Amino acid sequence: MLPESYITTMPKNYTLKQCSDLLQSKQASAVELAQEYLAAIESENASLNAYITLDKERTIAEAKTADARLAQGSANILTGVPIAYKDIFCQQGWRSACSSKMLDTFTAPYTATVVQNLLDAGMVTLGRTNMDEFAMGSTTESSYYGITHNPWQLNHVPGGSSGGSAAAVAARLAPVALGSDTGGSIRQPASHCGITGLKPTYGVVSRFGMVAYASSFDQAGPMAQTAEDCALLMNSMASFDERDSTSIERNKEDYTRDLNQSLQGLKVGLPREFFGEGLDAQVHSSIDSVVEVLKKLGAEIVDITLPHTELSIPAYYVLASAEASTNLSRYDGVRYGHRAAEFDNLDEMYSNTRAEGFGSEVKRRIMIGTYVLSHGYYDAYYLKAQKLRRMVANDFQAALKQCDIILAPVAPTAAPLLDSHNSDPVEMYLSDIYTVSLNLAGLPGISLPAGFTTSGLPVGAQLIGNYFAESRLLGIAHQIQQHSDWHTKTPFVQ
Repeated sequence: MLPESYITTMPKNYTLKQCSDLLQSKQASAVELAQEYLAAIESENASLNAYITLDKERTIAEAKTADARLAQGSANILTGVPIAYKDIFCQQGWRSACSSKMLDTFTAPYTATVVQNLLDAGMVTLGRTNMDEFAMGSTTESSYYGITHNPWQLNHVPGGSSGGSAAAVAARLAPVALGSDTGGSIRQPASHCGITGLKPTYGVVSRFGMVAYASSFDQAGPMAQTAEDCALLMNSMASFDERDSTSIERNKEDYTRDLNQSLQGLKVGLPREFFGEGLDAQVHSSIDSVVEVLKKLGAEIVDITLPHTELSIPAYYVLASAEASTNLSRYDGVRYGHRAAEFDNLDEMYSNTRAEGFGSEVKRRIMIGTYVLSHGYYDAYYLKAQKLRRMVANDFQAALKQCDIILAPVAPTAAPLLDSHNSDPVEMYLSDIYTVSLNLAGLPGISLPAGFTTSGLPVGAQLIGNYFAESRLLGIAHQIQQHSDWHTKTPFVQ
């Protein structure tokens, strides 16, 4: 367990909604709130390494602008509330490095649409959070800026790749944060850090300005203490964006509309493939606890099957690596980012730059992706993986005809020890078994706290819905949180 001296300076245990209430009632100003969080970050971030870039002057300037809006009566529920951004999102004037040496000197000349939406709502930027380099990893150990520690136990990983965002929210160094989910990178660290994280339906939140890892998988989403906070964020995050060719044009919706909806008669599917060999007994017990809450609220539990679950890992890593190989070819030392100091010709400049600028995990995935896209292997690997992707998506559609939502674990175990997967990357890949299938299918999913192991590490449960079922998932998660207290626990001694 953490020593009692771990957290020394920390804001009160504010949710987004509570921050907003303080601001709207003028019990606190946006500047005061920002200063309180900045003080906590200054005191505690050295232990966690959740934040890698701060700009206090810019943060206070944004807070002053928010206070002016509050004074004028032109504020909304998000105005003045602090937020942290994963280092994968571009924000004009901020270093946006994707936690890579390759982009260490890159200052974004424009702002990602989802970030701009939140800035337009009046939210105040606290800083950029650590992540696995180019979002490739499940532990936040591959960052150029060093590892991030789990706030619950510092010798454990926070999950990844959005580990910095999860750790910041869990340690109350931000009320909310933005993450991205390619194969589970919001849900898995949310589970390991005991917070709530939503992966929306692919295309609901714009990817413009979010540095690409695997373009047909990547999706931005909110990370917060509660499902209610995630819903409030989604109301501003979700929008059609003509600059993103994968953005879906839909009518604006209120993601808080189902928060108080009854769960009476709700059919909850339990996929048998997710509860077999490999699932830790304490994780299984935590999911059982969520099942009991759902039953008390009137839900019906049904047995379902997702027969191609075992194929989701190889299909995902073939496809995601292929897309990574293509996306990361732009980092060549010519236009922006790192450039090798020594080379004799153009080819050598490319190779030296990429050898120096990319870490080992990124190189591994680029090589895998290049291999499966190469002549003679494209049909054998890439096309076959695309067919498997469709089979996985079809499994979900068949299952969701038998139930309204699916309940599953997020990860096979609680947060692993630091450095436990570095000698065997395949073991790290296999830990994504319960999350990658949603990204293959493009479905929404939410991770919410579901209990703790006997050693005190958080465990998350995952709710999965059909396309565009975010508001329903948020409502179900909110009802669970109204009848449990797992999400209220904190990693510090109060």
